[in-house]
Amino acid sequence: MLKKMGQFVREEEGQGMAEYGLVLAGVAVVAVGVFFTLGDKIVEIVENITESFDGPAGS
Repeated sequence: MLKKMGQFVREEEGQGMAEYGLVLAGVAVVAVGVFFTLGDKIVEIVENITESFDGPAGS
Protein backbone atom coordinates (compact mmCIF):
# COMPACT_ATOMS: atom_id res chain seq x y z
CA MET A 1 0.00 0.00 0.00
CA LEU A 2 2.78 2.46 0.89
CA LYS A 3 4.64 1.54 -2.28
CA LYS A 4 1.58 2.38 -4.41
CA MET A 5 1.13 5.71 -2.62
CA GLY A 6 4.78 6.55 -3.20
CA GLN A 7 4.43 5.85 -6.92
CA PHE A 8 1.30 8.02 -7.05
CA VAL A 9 3.08 10.95 -5.41
CA ARG A 10 6.06 10.69 -7.79
CA GLU A 11 3.93 10.37 -10.91
CA GLU A 12 4.23 13.58 -12.92
CA GLU A 13 2.01 13.05 -15.97
CA GLY A 14 -0.89 15.07 -14.58
CA GLN A 15 1.45 17.82 -13.45
CA GLY A 16 2.82 18.23 -16.99
CA MET A 17 -0.67 18.53 -18.45
CA ALA A 18 -1.60 21.15 -15.85
CA GLU A 19 1.50 23.17 -16.75
CA TYR A 20 0.62 23.04 -20.45
CA GLY A 21 -2.89 24.19 -19.58
CA LEU A 22 -1.57 27.14 -17.59
CA VAL A 23 0.75 28.16 -20.43
CA LEU A 24 -2.12 27.89 -22.92
CA ALA A 25 -4.35 30.00 -20.67
CA GLY A 26 -1.60 32.63 -20.38
CA VAL A 27 -1.18 32.79 -24.15
CA ALA A 28 -4.94 33.15 -24.56
CA VAL A 29 -5.07 36.03 -22.06
CA VAL A 30 -2.24 37.82 -23.86
CA ALA A 31 -3.89 37.27 -27.27
CA VAL A 32 -7.20 38.70 -26.04
CA GLY A 33 -5.37 41.70 -24.58
CA VAL A 34 -3.59 42.33 -27.87
CA PHE A 35 -6.84 42.05 -29.84
CA PHE A 36 -8.57 44.56 -27.55
CA THR A 37 -5.61 46.93 -27.68
CA LEU A 38 -4.89 46.73 -31.40
CA GLY A 39 -8.32 45.71 -32.69
CA ASP A 40 -9.07 49.00 -34.45
CA LYS A 41 -5.66 49.05 -36.12
CA ILE A 42 -6.08 45.46 -37.31
CA VAL A 43 -9.49 46.30 -38.81
CA GLU A 44 -7.98 49.35 -40.52
CA ILE A 45 -5.17 47.28 -42.03
CA VAL A 46 -7.59 44.63 -43.31
CA GLU A 47 -9.85 47.31 -44.81
CA ASN A 48 -6.86 48.92 -46.57
CA ILE A 49 -5.88 45.56 -48.01
CA THR A 50 -9.40 44.82 -49.28
CA GLU A 51 -9.68 48.33 -50.75
CA SER A 52 -6.42 47.77 -52.65
CA PHE A 53 -8.03 44.73 -54.29
CA ASP A 54 -11.04 46.85 -55.31
CA GLY A 55 -8.80 49.64 -56.65
CA PRO A 56 -8.21 50.71 -60.26
CA ALA A 57 -7.40 47.22 -61.53
CA GLY A 58 -10.73 45.88 -60.28
CA SER A 59 -12.86 48.74 -61.66
